[in-house]
Amino acid sequence: MSNKEEKPEDKQSWKDFFYNPRTGEFIGRTASSWALIFLFYLVFYGFLAGMFTLTMWVMLQTLDDNTPKYRDRVANPGLVIRPRSMDISFNRSDPGQYQQYIQHLESQLQQYNDSIQEQNDLCMVGEYTEQDEVPEKKVCQFKRSVLRQCSGLSDTTFGYAEGKPCILVKMNRIIGLKPRGNPYINCTAKRETFLQMQYFPKEGSLDKMYFPYYGKNLHPTYVQPLVAVKLLLSKEDYNTELSVECKIEGSDLKNNDDRDKYLGRVTFRVTVSE
Repeated sequence: MSNKEEKPEDKQSWKDFFYNPRTGEFIGRTASSWALIFLFYLVFYGFLAGMFTLTMWVMLQTLDDNTPKYRDRVANPGLVIRPRSMDISFNRSDPGQYQQYIQHLESQLQQYNDSIQEQNDLCMVGEYTEQDEVPEKKVCQFKRSVLRQCSGLSDTTFGYAEGKPCILVKMNRIIGLKPRGNPYINCTAKRETFLQMQYFPKEGSLDKMYFPYYGKNLHPTYVQPLVAVKLLLSKEDYNTELSVECKIEGSDLKNNDDRDKYLGRVTFRVTVSE
């Protein structure tokens, strides 16, 4: 008889790999072996999950829900303008061309309506409104009417119809910021001749009573101070692109960092035609 002849009991079916009825093995392991492996991984991953949870809990104990722990990257505020456009261009004779700018300004000023601001507090002018120990932070009044010709109350077109547009300038909110000195906004046109402008409030002041800001949770109804700049363009200025730069002056806030053109300053372009 040939040696290559195999006995029937030596033959293994591929089905035996998944379950062997003679040994009781499933995919090469007995039930007790699989139970030990499952128990090992259950304990191992349970330990890892516990360590991760403990680490996260310890870290969260060091955080404040109202104040960021690290604020070194935003120690100085940037400036932004409204309407929300760095390139303002329109024909003063065509309301359709400047309607979008009017809508942006009107939307921005809704929360500054006198009827809403009268519900807020009258604060001491020229002094910080510090409320570190007060659980419910008060909000200082900033009435829309103080913007006068740029309030949109007496002139609903904010000067765009007459070719003398108003621009709103404001600082970004930074929790705990208390600028030293007497900060104000100053704008200049980048050209050889002087461009006349009007500021509201007077002299573009950002009064210290609106600082510090305590964050969205503690200061939910806070409104930051605005400065309205009215560009008094003449006919000689029409059909020419004017580049205007506004800066925070009179304080310790940075406004000349070449790496960030929006830190303490903002530049925009205005082109008016008729």
